[in-house]
Amino acid sequence: MSVESSETTTQGLVLSDAAAAKVKNLLEQQGEEGLKLRVAVQPGGCSGLRYQLFFDDRSMDGDVVSDFNGVSVVTDRMSAPYLGGATIDFVDTIEKQGFTIDNPNATGSCACGDSFN
Repeated sequence: MSVESSETTTQGLVLSDAAAAKVKNLLEQQGEEGLKLRVAVQPGGCSGLRYQLFFDDRSMDGDVVSDFNGVSVVTDRMSAPYLGGATIDFVDTIEKQGFTIDNPNATGSCACGDSFN
């Protein structure tokens, strides 16, 4: 189902099955209806742009919404071009736990991995 979702989305952003499961779990912990995962690109960081992932119940004009295994992912129209083809994954290893973003649009990133250009 997630493969079909990623092919039919207009934003080109892909949420892996592991990331969708983690987001779904976090949303259940929040206990609020109508929350979606919002993925945005904002100015900042040492490389010029940084990612923001947060839960949001707002709908803004021009939002691009996709569904991945029951998780709604929203991107605003200004961020969507920066995120086309990007994959959000969730890793849980001894060394690291958290969401990762593999973005083919990024030409460089900082050492900490929190920002890109």
